[in-house]
Amino acid sequence: MVDVSRVQKELTECNRDREVSGVSIALHDGASISHLTGTIAGPADSPYEGGTFVIDIHLPGGYPFEPPKMQFITKVWHPNISSQNGAICLDILKDQWSPALTLKTALLSLQALLSSPAPDNPQDAVVAQQYLRDYPTFAATARYWTEAFAKSTSTGMEEKVQKLVEMGFPEDLVRSTLKSVDGDENMALEKLCSG
Repeated sequence: MVDVSRVQKELTECNRDREVSGVSIALHDGASISHLTGTIAGPADSPYEGGTFVIDIHLPGGYPFEPPKMQFITKVWHPNISSQNGAICLDILKDQWSPALTLKTALLSLQALLSSPAPDNPQDAVVAQQYLRDYPTFAATARYWTEAFAKSTSTGMEEKVQKLVEMGFPEDLVRSTLKSVDGDENMALEKLCSG
């Protein structure tokens, strides 16, 4: 059984300094406390700079004695993150987890992983080979994917909000739904209509 009071405390602590740390956590669709959504800012001086990356977080029944299950929702070009499904290769999310660690430290570790890939222990062998053999192409591809999948222009977002509001949905709900689906207008419309 998930320790609810610990998770609530961790959520509060993580979100307290999100402007400084660049990481935050929220309940996934206001659902169970064992299903969360994390966001991390792309680190400066990396191909991921300026991007906002969304992570799906599932807390197992044994949390905090078992590691959280994390997976990138935002597509990212990185040796330690699957370009296909967002799976992550990071020791603290596996055998190096400790109950002393928190969701915030896990997200900060993911942010650090974006800055310092470990291509010798890859999750995505194709990306790792490119990183090792042709770094300029790797960096250009990672920047392109960050632009394409991790950045939403405010003008584009405002246009999406306006379109959905014109369909009769409340603006606050539209904004939160668009944020939860990383700005995907079609997915937002589907969620708004079904819920």
